[in-house]
Amino acid sequence: MSTKRTPLTWFVTGASRGLGFHWVTAALERGDKVAATSRSAASLEPLVAKYGEQVLALEFDVADAAAARQAIHAAEDHFDGIDVLVNNAGQALLGTVEEVSEEQIRAQYEVNVFGPLWTTRAALPGMRAQGHGRIIQVSSYGGLVARPTMGLYHSSKWALEAMSQALAAEVAGHGIHVTLVEPLTFATDLGAKAPEVKPMPEYDAVRQELMAGAANSPFVTGDPAATADAILAIVDAPEPPLRVLFGINGIEPMRAEYASRIAEFEKWDHIARLAQGTALA
Repeated sequence: MSTKRTPLTWFVTGASRGLGFHWVTAALERGDKVAATSRSAASLEPLVAKYGEQVLALEFDVADAAAARQAIHAAEDHFDGIDVLVNNAGQALLGTVEEVSEEQIRAQYEVNVFGPLWTTRAALPGMRAQGHGRIIQVSSYGGLVARPTMGLYHSSKWALEAMSQALAAEVAGHGIHVTLVEPLTFATDLGAKAPEVKPMPEYDAVRQELMAGAANSPFVTGDPAATADAILAIVDAPEPPLRVLFGINGIEPMRAEYASRIAEFEKWDHIARLAQGTALA
């Protein structure tokens, strides 16, 4: 006997393009309601025109904590609660640690770290009160590794990973699940919209080595539209994962990454013991 599915209410940042657009469209197509947000309300007009009252279009800057709270509360009032929060808005900053400017670094953290933090904090009281909720944090494979020329981008995603892992343990008792989605390589304009950085010739060798290694990358560019079914599966899972990769061929490099870390800790364990002093257990 089939049971009728209760429509969910979503709040999605960065809903006008990229992965966020495909996820919003998939949710609306199956009858869910969506508070779709963007820095430009005009970019959301096609969604409103097609799906009408299923969509609440909200314009705000995720880096603005007050605006984030206002947007969350507007969605809660309009739809009588939020079931799924998707923090998708993000920015990529390409450049070595020395090359990127102070302003670019701050902007990177405002969008990739503080943005999800503000919306998450604003949505938690309502989710706790209703006794359930799903928080989807869009991280990156770069939230698990750190490669040259993307150190500040990686560090922002590492911060999101740590915050979200702690949050997951904090809210589990309230029926709230947190999932970090870690996309590999997809055909979106994330990199194309990266702020321009003036390269320093001192790092040309690093860039050349990185480009040479890219030819042997196991990653295959994925179809952004295909991620829609994946995000719906995560949202609908009774016990969703804390972390999930989107894209293929990421597991083997990850095994090598963590094996290398453990090996280095073991190699230098004598220093750990030296630092302990005489109070050894």
